[in-house]
Amino acid sequence: MGVIRPAAVAGSFYPDDPAGLSAQLTELLAAVPPTHHPAPKALIVPHAGYIYSGAIAACAYARLAPARHSITRVVLIGPAHRLAFAGVSASTASSFRTPLGDVPVDQAAIRRLESVAGVHTIDQAHAAEHSLEVHLPFLQTMLGHFSLLPLVAGDASDDLVADILRAEWGGPETLIVVSSDLSHYQDHDSATRQDTITARAIERFDAKAFDHASACGRTPLGGLLQIAKQRNMRIERLDLRNSGDTAGPRDRVVGYGAWALREAPPVSVASLLLDLARRSIARNFESEPAPLTVAILPPMQELGASFVTLYKGGALRGCIGTVEAFRPLVEDVAENAVRAAFADPRFPPLTIDELAMATLSLSLLSPPEPMKFRDRADFLSQLKPGRDGIIVEDQERRALFLPVVWSQLPDPADFLGHLWLKAGLARDHWSGQVKAWRFTATDYSEA
Repeated sequence: MGVIRPAAVAGSFYPDDPAGLSAQLTELLAAVPPTHHPAPKALIVPHAGYIYSGAIAACAYARLAPARHSITRVVLIGPAHRLAFAGVSASTASSFRTPLGDVPVDQAAIRRLESVAGVHTIDQAHAAEHSLEVHLPFLQTMLGHFSLLPLVAGDASDDLVADILRAEWGGPETLIVVSSDLSHYQDHDSATRQDTITARAIERFDAKAFDHASACGRTPLGGLLQIAKQRNMRIERLDLRNSGDTAGPRDRVVGYGAWALREAPPVSVASLLLDLARRSIARNFESEPAPLTVAILPPMQELGASFVTLYKGGALRGCIGTVEAFRPLVEDVAENAVRAAFADPRFPPLTIDELAMATLSLSLLSPPEPMKFRDRADFLSQLKPGRDGIIVEDQERRALFLPVVWSQLPDPADFLGHLWLKAGLARDHWSGQVKAWRFTATDYSEA
């Protein structure tokens, strides 16, 4: 059976009663709004007591729901708090125990790492360490059966952690979890400022921009961010708060953040254009923006019309585009992205923190085709819900709906009514001078 590493902080960091623990986890996870994103490849998650950081951790672990039965292995690495040592420590335990049961250790991975210089097996480093343990009940709740590669980082280089993670990266069956809190024991406002700076550095994959005082998991973070930058991964900020926002006093707080990292899609025109759109927005926050260099495939140089849409938390945050192609697609997307972020009159300009949490969508439009119809009824009969983008014009007023709007307004009459309202006319407007065009759109999203 082997040695079992018993729970060390059950009853202090989280409930030691299985029923109470399950109830708390259920409550924390149920409070997270649903998402349609695919499951992430890696998570960055805080490791304090559940009353302090549980809600922030839940924002990350809720993202695993789509992969409940496909993730069968978790590489979990956190910082050493109880023992000083050099390198990274594995464990001789055959399983790690929590009130919810035992999690088997990936013994094959442990054996593979025995030959890596700087990797040791120091059970004392794991014995009282909470930075790994607090994550296990969340993982047990969100996943089916899985094995665990538990690693505690001591005084180690980014390169060593990156080498370990690279060797054990695996495929979609493997989840990487890096455990880290942020700043410690400042007042609420000071911590908020410092943690925001650290969060932006994490989102730039720039581990050199912060230290252990800014993130106790700086060492494992350094390795993950090195790989993430090399693999062109996408990172999404899920939450950023501190204990003064959750359950503690505001004069001496600990900061917490949660992020999801996803593999970059295969290089394609769509992925290059979405990357261009995000980078075009981001450079507006730079004090001295460098020239924007992008890889350009031949279709991106052709004349094209596009719409760029920003979503925040699933809600619209900006949308601007071009109806007819008059410039190279690469220029059209870059310009529309910036306008959607900063010039959509329905919204205030996007902030740098919102950009980290925003999802971008791109619609590439076909040339508009004029429609012929006898009257309103004939016009409505010609509409193809889910497929047609529509432009209407009358009384020098014009409005456009992309095909995606059909998902919210599936009835043609309702679709047209809202389109007239957008044009500034009555919902039931019609006249003999109405003009209309239809087009199609091919949609792509960062999600």
